[in-house]
Amino acid sequence: MDKTFSWSGIKKEAKRVRWPKTKDTMSNTGEVVIFTAFFAVFFVLCDLLVSGLIQMIGIGA
Repeated sequence: MDKTFSWSGIKKEAKRVRWPKTKDTMSNTGEVVIFTAFFAVFFVLCDLLVSGLIQMIGIGA
């Protein structure tokens, strides 16, 4: 039997894992939400601008 993965080795490795603190996780989550909202608004405005330009030159419906 291959001893590469053993229960004792898995438990030992799990104890050495350093999880991020709640404060860091919340901060990173906030940054992701803000950047996602910013880029969503940016792309909506770009879409509206391009749509308006296309309609002004008579290509759009």
